[in-house]
Amino acid sequence: MLREMNIELSFDKEQAMIIKSAREFCGKKSPIASVREMVETDDGFETDSWDEMADLGWMGAAIPEEFGGFELGMGSVVPIAESMGRFMLSTPFFSTTLAGQAILRAGTLDQKKTWLPKIADGTIGTLALLDNADWGSDAIGCTATEKGGKLILNGVKWYVADAGVSEFFILSVNYKSAPALVIVNRGQLSGDAFKRHILIDETKRAFKMDFSGVAVEKSELLDPEASPAALRDLKLIGALLTAAEATGSAAAALDIIIDYLKNRMQFGKLIGSYQGLKHPTVEVLNQMEAARSHIYHAATIVGDQPLDVDMEIACRMAKAQATEALLFAGDRAVQFHGGMGFTYECDAQLYIRRAQWAQQQFGDAYHHRKRLAPLLLD
Repeated sequence: MLREMNIELSFDKEQAMIIKSAREFCGKKSPIASVREMVETDDGFETDSWDEMADLGWMGAAIPEEFGGFELGMGSVVPIAESMGRFMLSTPFFSTTLAGQAILRAGTLDQKKTWLPKIADGTIGTLALLDNADWGSDAIGCTATEKGGKLILNGVKWYVADAGVSEFFILSVNYKSAPALVIVNRGQLSGDAFKRHILIDETKRAFKMDFSGVAVEKSELLDPEASPAALRDLKLIGALLTAAEATGSAAAALDIIIDYLKNRMQFGKLIGSYQGLKHPTVEVLNQMEAARSHIYHAATIVGDQPLDVDMEIACRMAKAQATEALLFAGDRAVQFHGGMGFTYECDAQLYIRRAQWAQQQFGDAYHHRKRLAPLLLD
């Protein structure tokens, strides 16, 4: 029996205003030439742009007013993420937003008062969740043990996004045989704790990090009772934000496909006149629009409370649909450009690289559909 699903979908004035301002900002700050320039830099983004994003209130969008935010909820973050994906604007926005969600959902009151206003003002943070390269693994290899009144960490984390510029880290640990989350300040780590990964999506930055031997105060431990549920929710929200970014990138890939079809002549005709290219282009559009429906449905129902079954379903469906839509759009963009599409100089390769990376973040389509089946089918 198929489970009856929540299909609520709303699009309010605030989201429309955010989309408009986010598209204008991202379009101005991240033309394709700038994207390529940032690829060659160490950090992958401009600090001036980050400061302007903080001034716009983006980092505080989902943070309650009592902690210096705007209390607009996760529904306000999705249109920002989509716009950033459309213009390939890569910043620590996703990492910092997720770090804020970790503290909001599992932090103590003191931790919320300390960190959430800093995040809203632009302090960069990130999550360190992966103990190996498999998002499907529930095992937590990094441990935290009590010694001398402190917590001694031991273990390595993989693919820690934006670690090179983060001022604090929230990592998952095994504490007293249960999942927990702990805050680590950058100053507690030595330079050799960071080893940069080389990623297929060169607009992104990720590091392998060794936390072994780091001692932190017990006050840096997030609420052990709330941490397991928060950890589960963070992975789902991370999947949703990745889906939103991928949806925007799929729209951008569609734009360059259409532009090429409208200008490229072959055998005396525009190649866009051929049915063999028209039909897959329409399929790109259909898949992208389906992804938009999924991400905004999830944005409609995901709130600050622990995610229920309907919210989990929405996040997983959005991730599965959006990343496959981008994979197809990126592939068609490369194929339609012919031999030139396979060259580094062709912009189409930026989207197929983004697709390969986005697919794996927070689990690929197979990962999510495998977990959707028992939720949807009785």
